[in-house]
Amino acid sequence: MSQITTHILDTSTGKPAKGILICLEKQVEKGLWEEIGRGNTNEDGRLPGLVAENTFLDFGIYRLIFDTETYYKNTEVEGLYPEVSIAFKVTENKHYHIPLLLNPFGYSTYRGS
Repeated sequence: MSQITTHILDTSTGKPAKGILICLEKQVEKGLWEEIGRGNTNEDGRLPGLVAENTFLDFGIYRLIFDTETYYKNTEVEGLYPEVSIAFKVTENKHYHIPLLLNPFGYSTYRGS
């Protein structure tokens, strides 16, 4: 399993949000980011392989950037947020599941399992 995984649930429909482009970036210094992975969510709204299996990231600050604008255009819904960016710290060599609960006018996240 990848050290970083995510999924997106569109809470306005109660269904997984498929086809959303997600970029994983590492902060290399304050305000400067480097992309280290990208992909699109599958039919189940998941992107399981952002980091190669059995690879551990350096400790530090990372962020997931979700392209919600394209998702809303494709679903013909007017959304307020063109993208969602979730920054988080990697402080141990364990699995980090960072889900996104999304609707056109809000979102939330948590550390999942």
